[in-house]
Amino acid sequence: MRRNPRFALVLALLAAAALPALAEIETFNFDKAHTQVGFRIRHFVSKVEGRFNKFDGTILLDRQNPGASKVDLTIQADSIDTNNENRDKDLRSENFFDVAKFPTITFKSTRVEALDSANWKVTGELTIRGVTRPVVLDTRYLGQAIHPFAKKMAAGFRAETTIDRRDFGVTWNAAMDTGGAYLGERVQISLTILAARQD
Repeated sequence: MRRNPRFALVLALLAAAALPALAEIETFNFDKAHTQVGFRIRHFVSKVEGRFNKFDGTILLDRQNPGASKVDLTIQADSIDTNNENRDKDLRSENFFDVAKFPTITFKSTRVEALDSANWKVTGELTIRGVTRPVVLDTRYLGQAIHPFAKKMAAGFRAETTIDRRDFGVTWNAAMDTGGAYLGERVQISLTILAARQD
């Protein structure tokens, strides 16, 4: 039986229309001038804040299906900055980050869970001093707007987590004369991110 080519074409078009539309994955690169990678830790009876000044990050964002999104961040460990050069030198030493041996800190997402349209849990692997542990970033999607300088679409995010530094081999501490230890074990990590879309 000879097939009608027009009929075959109609069937093909109907089949294509029935397929779900492919989600659009958008690539965003961190705008380093408007992004902060920071941390906070107890020091004596107060807290010290610091940041890393050199890093690169990429977000593959699927707004229709956030679970398909991915995050990749690489930090240069020697760029640590706590506004005290002597302390920063110690933090770069073998006592803490040992940057000569472990020059980078990395985070690679393994799962993104959307709690609602603005709040996500981003699970991934954090590597410090060559030790990799799973962490969960509580992440808030702040929306999108045209970047005023790059003239591209930009997306904003806020992400936070808390880790135990001992899990990553950062174990140095010392006892205070009045009792207790100089440093806390828990480190609060916070990221304020502006990322520009690559068109």
